[in-house]
Amino acid sequence: MQVERIADVVRQGGRLSFEQARELYLHAPTSLLGRLADDVRQRLHPDGVVTYIIDRNVNYTNVCVARCRFCAFYRPVGSPEGYTLGFDEIFRKIEETIALGGEQLLLQGGHNPDVPLEWYEDLFRQVKARYPSFRMHALSPPEIIHISRLSHLPPETVIARLVDAGLDSIPGGGAEILVDRVRRLLNCYNKATADEWLNVMRLAHRAGLRTTATMMYGHVETIDERLEHLFRLRDLQDETGGFTAFIAWSFQPSHTELGGVEATGVEYLRTLAIARLVLDNFPNLQASWVTQGGKVGQLSLAFGANDMGSVMIEENVVRAAGAEYCMDEYEVVRNIENAGFIARRRNMHYDILGEPMFRLQKVPRMLQLAVARADGRGGEAEDLRRYEARSPEARRRRALPQ
Repeated sequence: MQVERIADVVRQGGRLSFEQARELYLHAPTSLLGRLADDVRQRLHPDGVVTYIIDRNVNYTNVCVARCRFCAFYRPVGSPEGYTLGFDEIFRKIEETIALGGEQLLLQGGHNPDVPLEWYEDLFRQVKARYPSFRMHALSPPEIIHISRLSHLPPETVIARLVDAGLDSIPGGGAEILVDRVRRLLNCYNKATADEWLNVMRLAHRAGLRTTATMMYGHVETIDERLEHLFRLRDLQDETGGFTAFIAWSFQPSHTELGGVEATGVEYLRTLAIARLVLDNFPNLQASWVTQGGKVGQLSLAFGANDMGSVMIEENVVRAAGAEYCMDEYEVVRNIENAGFIARRRNMHYDILGEPMFRLQKVPRMLQLAVARADGRGGEAEDLRRYEARSPEARRRRALPQ
């Protein structure tokens, strides 16, 4: 009876308390959670449209000093497998993205001590000069904090300088679980506390940027901590209104220091549904087909999601942990339409751009995701020699004659 009374709160458009959300997550049947989340989706998006974006996830460096226990992607400073892309490499990736109908780069990377603020500013300015309408969705809150520490500038100054150089929006990476007990266990507390992550997003919203929010669950957190994460996001959204979407994905344990077993697809769907019910002030929820696969991604559309996320084109981080799903625009649209929805392209702000690109022009099929470098080589690009290095290894390397 308690579950049914709480379900009626949702049906009547009421806001869930922490205790009510906990009761639903722990005791409501999965089918009921799905129906409630789908009701909320239909209220927010009654037109039957499911959106997606064509962009490319470029991980510009895998060199990182954070050493998070859940990450299989990073390499320590000095590793022969460490890489940092050059501007020309990134420009080629942008041109390939544009050829597939994309208009945005999702740019994220490791906390590399030898990539200063000026590198990002120069990159963004050159991107905007070459591709004026192309958008830079770049640098998660922990990266902003890392750059802030390297440059000895407050985060708000870093954000202002990046916006002036061409930053358009900020992705929600690095949130993991916004509870410091969990962050200490994951060894990501030092890169950003929960309050620091939220404050970067607050500053970004105040600066006029829109951002996304994420959650990586299924490792060391409790259900209460998972819910605390959602409620902290809801509180900040009440304050600023700057989040466009929420994305949840399960921890991928392969090849990581933390290890463990991946959460099930059912747990993903329950987590997605409860997120849709708690985050009543978030306009959009993305399906995480990149970690769950196309069919669970499609099923997400019955559990509160109204967006299939990104066609992606390239992915390196999740792949390093063993997940390697690929769906090009044809497959994304097929999954949306087979679920009974209308597929539409969007931008980061969720403005509808139009019908699928492959129905407007000839677009080559993409049968596997691209990687940072096709040959897998490490090393930093020559143009980094123009910038001051912090680590002894990079100082020696950049001092060598060309």
